Amino acid sequence: MNLEEILNKKEFTKEELIFLLSLEGDDIQKLLSKALEVKLREIGNEVYLRGLIEYSNRCQKSCLYCGVRLPNAKVVRYTMKDEEVFDCVKKAIDYNYGSLAIQSGERSDKAFTDKITYLLKEIKKLSDGKLGITLSCGEQSIDVYKEWFLAGAHRYLLRIETTNEDLYYKIHPNDDIHSFKNRLSALRSLIEIGYQAGTGVMIGLPFQTIEDLANDLLFIKDINVAMVGMGPFIAHADTPLFEFKDMIADDTTRVNMTMKMIACLRLLMPKINMVAATANQTLVTNGREQAVLAGANIIMPNLTPNKYREEYMIYPNKACVGDKPDECKECLHSKMQSINHKIGYGKWGDSKAFNL
Repeated sequence: MNLEEILNKKEFTKEELIFLLSLEGDDIQKLLSKALEVKLREIGNEVYLRGLIEYSNRCQKSCLYCGVRLPNAKVVRYTMKDEEVFDCVKKAIDYNYGSLAIQSGERSDKAFTDKITYLLKEIKKLSDGKLGITLSCGEQSIDVYKEWFLAGAHRYLLRIETTNEDLYYKIHPNDDIHSFKNRLSALRSLIEIGYQAGTGVMIGLPFQTIEDLANDLLFIKDINVAMVGMGPFIAHADTPLFEFKDMIADDTTRVNMTMKMIACLRLLMPKINMVAATANQTLVTNGREQAVLAGANIIMPNLTPNKYREEYMIYPNKACVGDKPDECKECLHSKMQSINHKIGYGKWGDSKAFNL
């Protein structure tokens, strides 16, 4: 295959994506440079912020890779108080972030879903409707999704993690509350309701192949989500999947594959929003900047009170856990300037791919 010819295409076959994901050496930079060129042309050099609130680490699921899975008795469980959430909201307003992202362990009990509805309404009041809100609170009924949408959430991230059903059940229990089909159905419900829906996958999982990753990209394009969050898999010692840690590539290899995935998706879907995940920063010191230069345009600075962050360890050694929110704001500003990008302060930063 001819790399230059493929990079100038607008549609890609699975074989071409496998070719791009298999690139090594200087050819990787050619792919990344093309993706950056496409991003700058289609959506510009603005990076949009989502002030992250890790609301609760209480979870009803037992995903085999996740540090806050229900069976992990080592986790100190917490749920933020309303006042703590509102303090985070005020910080987001003060910092002119423009948007929030509320993330939580998966729960579907009425006490939890009603509380999220209440918080959404109060955040809208507190910010005079000026803060955009993304939720990432897992699988819910279509009625709950509608309720949250009407209460003020307009973006929702529900990661599929892998589109290979066999692999899905290697990283999740095979039961009613970890159903691959239910996950897909929930994602489609979000799109039908009118959310700017997002999904994403983990990169570098045990048992995962480059063909799996190419299929993930084609799935994301086919389902036509508005935003994507992808990042390298990081094994957690207190999870069953840690048993297969020897099957995991080294940090640099996983980060490089993540950059190739971001770049390929930017070529596939030029106007989509993509997150520069903290997991990249966890594995390499400039991981977030690398992701932005590969095609990402969303960053999620953490507003969660520091006392809770150590307990929201989906994966270990997460970057920036000890940083204070004001330090994070200044750091991001200077780092984006250093790579010729600017932060879109005060903007929702909605996906230009939405409703295309």
